[in-house]
Amino acid sequence: MSVPESIATSTADLFDADPSGVAVCALPFIDYGGRARFRGPCSTLVASDDPSAIAQAVSEPGEGRVLVIDGLAVADCACLGDMLGRRAVDNGWAGVVVAGLVRDSAALAALPLGVRALGTTARRPFGRDGGAARDVSVNLGGVTFEPGLTVVADEDAVIALRRSETDRCRP
Repeated sequence: MSVPESIATSTADLFDADPSGVAVCALPFIDYGGRARFRGPCSTLVASDDPSAIAQAVSEPGEGRVLVIDGLAVADCACLGDMLGRRAVDNGWAGVVVAGLVRDSAALAALPLGVRALGTTARRPFGRDGGAARDVSVNLGGVTFEPGLTVVADEDAVIALRRSETDRCRP
């Protein structure tokens, strides 16, 4: 099924057009970024308390991708702040979805970057190596985010398209 470009960034319209092709994340994300709507191919990271893994990810060319971070194991500190947010912008990331916390929320709101997270804290990561994993399947809020699937976020939801957009456009 082809999705008209006029509804390409509306999660509700994408769901209505193809309910079986859209997975809606049930986590209560809050918008912290300067872009309320964003979309792009998924890249994933299971975070540890070692901030270098996240720094390394956002230092790569983003090429319009969305970094989905499972930070639930490090709920006592932020996975993303203004410096890593700026690095993500500089490297072409469309957005970052954090199942965890962020900090420097006012500065993140000023960046041209989509940011969704579960809350904020003042605490930074402390650098204990917890074994981060990159570009693996991540299950968050009933959705399996896999590298390459399209992630779409807007004022209503964060969703993953179950098929690639190329597949969605085939008859």
